[in-house]
Amino acid sequence: MKDIENVVICGIGAIGSIYADKIHRYNSESLRVLVDKERFEKYTKSPKIFNGTPLDLKYILPEDNDFKADLVIIATKFDGLHDAICNIKNFVKEDTIILSLLNGVTSEEIIAKTYGWSHVPIAYYIGHSAMRDGNNITHDGIGTIVFGLKDKTKTDISDIDRLKKYFDKVGIDYNTPDDMLHSYWLKYMLNVSSNQPSAILGMTFGQMQKNSKFIEFMKNILEEVAKIAKAEGVQNTETMYDEAMQAFYKMTPDGKTSMLQDVEAHRKTEVAIFADTMIEFGKKHNIPTPYNTVLKGLIEVIHENYKI
Repeated sequence: MKDIENVVICGIGAIGSIYADKIHRYNSESLRVLVDKERFEKYTKSPKIFNGTPLDLKYILPEDNDFKADLVIIATKFDGLHDAICNIKNFVKEDTIILSLLNGVTSEEIIAKTYGWSHVPIAYYIGHSAMRDGNNITHDGIGTIVFGLKDKTKTDISDIDRLKKYFDKVGIDYNTPDDMLHSYWLKYMLNVSSNQPSAILGMTFGQMQKNSKFIEFMKNILEEVAKIAKAEGVQNTETMYDEAMQAFYKMTPDGKTSMLQDVEAHRKTEVAIFADTMIEFGKKHNIPTPYNTVLKGLIEVIHENYKI
């Protein structure tokens, strides 16, 4: 398999901008950022500012066809996934790896319906949240891409080595757990249990970490997700509560979840991949999901309040 050289990033928000900046610094000629015409005009006139420096990136439009990617990184919000899948078509070749950094546990399944599982590992980002203030994005550099195979019979195992080699060259922190499915669902547990209530309550990580009543509430959400994870075939779910809490207490105290940042900016949140998906999994396995049902309802109230 060919080494990774050319990269397309789709989505330069809180996560995509971190890796657009790193890859641009490594080799700006090998990177393209996929945007629509509206964003092309917007970013050309007013570039995103990452840690105080304008991101002078090379942009491509979906209809362009003179660039082929060895790696496509999708870092949109969930409601942009369908468009991303359509828009990357001209840049995907037979051995292109498609790496999704979306929250949740369903994006790769959706991508694979169009491109197959051969070069679609499962992955997620874990680390400190990037903070957005208008066009300005700040990040302290603490973050890791975790990736691996969901099914070794469907996805090319050599892609893992290709990604490792490339990330080593660029200086991207990564991890490849032995039990990727367990790790994948563990991140999902952390998101479901912290992103949603923080968005409703307006709490930073530090405020959540210090509030004993919040921790009690969070535990109930974690247990709800663990039951679903076990039904989905995840191993060692009995250890997931302690693992999730360890990760939770490592989050920077003044940091805000991406969902809280969305609420503060009156953006639509990713409740669809958290509470909505949990409720659907619950129906699938006949497992009650009362906490996520309440969280979904409250977040929908917040969305409705944007209109007032």
